Amino acid sequence: MTIEEIGSVIRERRKLLVITQPELADMAQVSINTLYKLERGEANPSVKILNQLAEVLGLELNLGIKKLDL
Repeated sequence: MTIEEIGSVIRERRKLLVITQPELADMAQVSINTLYKLERGEANPSVKILNQLAEVLGLELNLGIKKLDL
């Protein structure tokens, strides 16, 4: 998943839950600037920030292992 896709998922979920950007930033304890950039696909957030946002939005982070072509 690309940074742009992650931002899009966060934005769409936030809108679905009728939460403003300032409200989400406050609830997830992230800066509003970080959230603005993330939703526009301009930020490279840490796993910690993604997890904080996911918790508030009811999303789940999954880590997978790519199959190697040997």
